[in-house]
Amino acid sequence: MRVAIVSDTHLPRGDRVVPDACLERCRAADAILHAGDFVDVATLDLFEALGPPLHAVHGNVDGPAVRARLPEAREVELGGARIGMVHIPGPAEDRAARLRRRFPACAAVVFGHTHLPEHTELGGGFQVFNPGSPTERRRAPGHTMGLATITAGVVRFELVALD
Repeated sequence: MRVAIVSDTHLPRGDRVVPDACLERCRAADAILHAGDFVDVATLDLFEALGPPLHAVHGNVDGPAVRARLPEAREVELGGARIGMVHIPGPAEDRAARLRRRFPACAAVVFGHTHLPEHTELGGGFQVFNPGSPTERRRAPGHTMGLATITAGVVRFELVALD
């Protein structure tokens, strides 16, 4: 199973758009995970219309219409792996261990908010992953998204540079 992973799209904002390379990978995936901060319901609708099932959480800057449609946190079952999702992961110190405690039944947790790509693995195969942002890099070196390959319940994350 191939999963496209996105966060922090922050649209609309000026003339920014989701890069075609990101949209193409999302369309080709078996599922899409979005870790929040769509901002506007039109951006949520865009990702829902791409084809694969969208699993998403709301972020701290999402408007009321987005918040009404999405939970703050969730767990999804994909390819035999349980994946937790949340926008704000809390402080960097002990982040992976804290997320493991929050989502004890999950093999991995996908989060956003920081705009900085991150992939941390703990013992027992548990992982946390932040795909960065395809539209607003902030302090990150470039615009990014993630892909995950899930085989027999094992998740392999990959960061994709969009610049």
